[in-house]
Amino acid sequence: MRPNLHAYPGRFMWSHPAHPFALGFGAGLSPLAPGTVGTLWAWASFHLLSLYLNTAELACVVAAAIVLGWWFCTVTAEHMQVHDPSAIVWDEIAAFWLVLLVWMPASFMGQLVAFLLFRFFDAVKPGPVGWADRAFHGLGWRGGFGIMFDDLVAAFCTLLCLAFWQATR
Repeated sequence: MRPNLHAYPGRFMWSHPAHPFALGFGAGLSPLAPGTVGTLWAWASFHLLSLYLNTAELACVVAAAIVLGWWFCTVTAEHMQVHDPSAIVWDEIAAFWLVLLVWMPASFMGQLVAFLLFRFFDAVKPGPVGWADRAFHGLGWRGGFGIMFDDLVAAFCTLLCLAFWQATR
């Protein structure tokens, strides 16, 4: 039985320890563009974390977010009985944290470009991002990996574009 996220979003989000993370602490419950809202949450939370953590500690948080994200996404997708539900935004959060970890320090404009590039690659899924999105489908560990993997490929493509932009400036 699929949970009704619209009728009982809070009840589902807090019904399992993986859910609040997978749902971006509510960002994924946005009725409009949950992936974009999740990425905005990632941007804001990265800046908050960077006030208290040094680069090495941030790198550990990002690594843990990626590894644990596989579990968060797997469990939550299974409980929702939906392959890669749009409400799951931890994949955007962990992947955009990775982008910011590598890209920072950057001006607001540089961060905005990173945000827009990441959203483009995540939403449009050109080339390798589309392949990554199609490569791992379904529920279970393979599907949970797939939820995370295409966003990590989108992060890599974003960083590649940012490196090219930086080299040509």
